[in-house]
Amino acid sequence: MTIAVTAQQQTETLLLSILIQLIVMIGAARLMNLLFRRCGQPGVIGEIVAGLLLGPSLFGHLCPGISTAIFGIKPAPSIVILAQIGLILLMFQIGMSFEFSQLREARARRALAPIAAVSVLVPLTLGIWLGHLSAPVFAGSIAVPVYALFCGVAMAITAVPVLGRILADYGLIRHELGVLAISAAALNDVAGWLLLAAVSAIATATFTPGRTELQLAGVAGFSLICFFLLRPAAKRLLKTFPLSHGEVPPTLMAIILIAVFLLGICTFKLGIFSIFGGFVGGLLVHHDKAFTTAWRRQVGSFVVVFFLPIFFTYTGLHTNLLGLTSGTDWLWLLIFVTVSVASKIVPVMLVSRLAGYSTSAALLLGVLMNTRALMELIVLNIGLETGFLPQKIFTMLVIMAVVTTVITGPLLRALMPQLGIVMARQIEA
Repeated sequence: MTIAVTAQQQTETLLLSILIQLIVMIGAARLMNLLFRRCGQPGVIGEIVAGLLLGPSLFGHLCPGISTAIFGIKPAPSIVILAQIGLILLMFQIGMSFEFSQLREARARRALAPIAAVSVLVPLTLGIWLGHLSAPVFAGSIAVPVYALFCGVAMAITAVPVLGRILADYGLIRHELGVLAISAAALNDVAGWLLLAAVSAIATATFTPGRTELQLAGVAGFSLICFFLLRPAAKRLLKTFPLSHGEVPPTLMAIILIAVFLLGICTFKLGIFSIFGGFVGGLLVHHDKAFTTAWRRQVGSFVVVFFLPIFFTYTGLHTNLLGLTSGTDWLWLLIFVTVSVASKIVPVMLVSRLAGYSTSAALLLGVLMNTRALMELIVLNIGLETGFLPQKIFTMLVIMAVVTTVITGPLLRALMPQLGIVMARQIEA
């Protein structure tokens, strides 16, 4: 009996701790969401900033005792899992929200692959170059090739989830430019995650060319299965379980959730992380507008309000923006931010112009592809935890990720009127 009571007390204590954390995370994220929207920024950026402020960059620095009492020395495993589940569900909603028929236009088809390619290769190359240049100053005893590769991959990533939220806020979610940007970003991130898997394998001394080729073959096979088998199966599933009074039936919702998590397992096994399973699941059902509308109404708001703040805070707890103390640090920060912005925007602009887009449209595409945000932070956290990114470079690249995302809003507001695009009223609660 005593053992049972003790176990129950431990469970209640853990539950109390998690509930307190959820209250702080959700409340801070919603407050900053509203504040940033009032300032003309997408609400998601406010949520990112809220997560960073709850970490050692502000709250943990000013109130270390209270911060430790609330969040502990490191995030609880339950919070980590909730954060990842939320990201998978967000990727599902992003995947089902885009009208890919816009890509049937000739110039969109011409631009897609080149934009995806240059948005990876140019920042990857320049990031590796900066890694080698900065290694004598910051890397110390860290293996320079692996450190430089982490810098390159971090600069090459485009944040699909945050980009999707920004497109929705600005009414570009079904516009040709928005669809092209998210499609290129999806290809960009698949390439980025494959690169990250290769870099991680090199860092742990498990890399072999044959294994990488097998992984690429697995991704290709998975893509073919999704297109030729799972897509028709998804259509039959939605016809078998039609909406009831405009709502998703519970059985269909359960099947969809199981399928999304299974796809997450598949993409994880392929080495491109489980969140892309959610994105693939969304692509399989995006053709059914009635279903996607009902899903967003029933499930979407809960995912955005509950799960995302957990993910943002989890990342913020690992990030300390107060670590830059010298003039040399700030000079290197300026170099990383400048090169990161230029390496995305300039090549995407050039390729878009060659595909037939106007200068303003090409610049808008470059700005959208420059959105890095927390997808990059995932890469940085892996580099930090494996010991191949020094703390100061980690901090610089975190700041770069936030800056490249924050500038997206003002640049979009300046460019959209030139293209005759009316900014949609932001409808997120």
